[in-house]
Amino acid sequence: MFKIFSFPFKRFGPVLAVVLVALAACGTPPPDRTASTQPRESSGPAPARAKTQMVSAANPLAAQAGLDILRAGGSAVDAAIAVQMVLNVVEPQSSGIGGGGFLVHYAAKSGAIEAYDGRETAPDGASETMFLNADGTPMAFFDAVPGGLSVGVPGLLRLLELAHKEHGKLPWRKLFDPAIKIAEQGFELSPRLHQMIADDSHINKFPTASGYFLTEDGAPKPVGTKLVNKPLAETFKLIADFGPEAFYRGPVAADIVDAVRGVTLNPGSMTEEDLLSYEAKKRDPLCSLYRQWVVCGMPPPTSGGIATLQILGILQNFDLAKLKPESAEAAHLIAEASRLAFADRNVYVADSDFVFVPTAKLIDPGYLARRAKEIDRDRSMGVAHPGDLDQRAEIPYAPSATEKGVSTTHFSIIDKEGNVVSLTSSIESAFGSGLMVRGFLLNNQLTDFSFRPANEDGQPYANRVEPGKRPRSSMSPTIVFDGSGKPVLAVGSPGGSRIIGYVSQTILNVLDWGMNPQAAVSAPHVVNRNGATDLEKGTPAETLQRALEARGHEVNVRELNSGLHAIRISADGITGGADPRREGAAVGD
Repeated sequence: MFKIFSFPFKRFGPVLAVVLVALAACGTPPPDRTASTQPRESSGPAPARAKTQMVSAANPLAAQAGLDILRAGGSAVDAAIAVQMVLNVVEPQSSGIGGGGFLVHYAAKSGAIEAYDGRETAPDGASETMFLNADGTPMAFFDAVPGGLSVGVPGLLRLLELAHKEHGKLPWRKLFDPAIKIAEQGFELSPRLHQMIADDSHINKFPTASGYFLTEDGAPKPVGTKLVNKPLAETFKLIADFGPEAFYRGPVAADIVDAVRGVTLNPGSMTEEDLLSYEAKKRDPLCSLYRQWVVCGMPPPTSGGIATLQILGILQNFDLAKLKPESAEAAHLIAEASRLAFADRNVYVADSDFVFVPTAKLIDPGYLARRAKEIDRDRSMGVAHPGDLDQRAEIPYAPSATEKGVSTTHFSIIDKEGNVVSLTSSIESAFGSGLMVRGFLLNNQLTDFSFRPANEDGQPYANRVEPGKRPRSSMSPTIVFDGSGKPVLAVGSPGGSRIIGYVSQTILNVLDWGMNPQAAVSAPHVVNRNGATDLEKGTPAETLQRALEARGHEVNVRELNSGLHAIRISADGITGGADPRREGAAVGD
């Protein structure tokens, strides 16, 4: 018999205590604190290496800005603010102060793990029927995206303010300097941003955004064009000098409301009071065991933490290390575990301030062991059914086939004191709602709600629209710890609801298959959201199609545009990886 109190679970949040008790009941031992819980490292693409501190982010300018802040004595949170503001300038289509995000933080001195929720909220004037046509049918997704109706009350600045108050070292004002400089002096439009502008169908509907991204004849500005954003520089100066209050009240807030309510296409209901009343929230981190490690992520309103832990918890019942990561058997197991997790996600998970989410039951190891027994190693189960928890609030929902997941961003940071940040932020679709105010784009996050308020039997959906509610997300910022409570991996990704699959597979790549972080984030993707199994086009994953179809999978070969950014910490130093599918970098000292 083991003593669960010998394990430092208090720092991992209250849910882990439930998990450890459940493990004790079923005879499963806790992590062996005397054994090495450092992932082994195999060969592969070379990672970035550092000894004391590192930033991995989706753009080299942003990564360098974060490293410069660390070199100036800043904390991981300080660097995160600088990184995020630069990303707002150079990767405007993905994230920024017009959106929201989630942050998981590890404080080296105290060992505390904290979860910060800056998810957008529905304005007070929102209603559960707001995305229905006059005949009661739901709007087409991309008909609902552009304009003011889809804009949630932005939460990113309040999140960063809260984290900075608790963990910042440098003055708030200094953290905006890199972004202000780049916005004023300009940056060269990259091939990726150029292509995304060309692919977007909404920018030309809004004069401010089209004037910034398009030429006078309506074409995307050419690659290499210097984009200068003086309105954003001025907005940043206000926020730097006066704090987030300069965003949530006064002229900036008034301009946001005017844009949302005054647009001809899909006007929204947001008011200045909605902005003024927004609050970021600290929530208990969601932590559970995976083999000899502890994995910590975000609780609801994102589904990412629960679903990631479910996938890992189900796969814990299989010896993945004996399989080759690129094998059909490994892909089959990952896909089947993902089916089960998504079946539960779509039924049980929404904003826990409005809907009871049976979190502890969903990640209970006994429950997940039972779910694992539903997997046939030789045959796909097809569409998985949610587990019977007697708390069903929503019928299964198939994610939109048009969802590309090209928006959102993630970055991972460790400072020289050992503090770690894993932060995912978003404005939802590429270029958000298309509304641009004072140099930044407003989100379309309210389209993450269920468009229908109830099923055909009148049973309300957990993720229906309600005033003040936060839409369900898939963002999955994650930190992994060894058995002694020391961080070994920080990771996350953009990618819509496929984020969950990207992050889960990357964790498996590192922990089970010993990949260094660059190899792990570069590896081919296999993703399932309780439907077809997606294999990444142009990679060795394509070769698995016949073998998976022979097991009964419906297979789609398609581009899978992740944006994984990972940092691994070990006794040998720090290594980092930046997803080659985007234009990021990992840099450190």
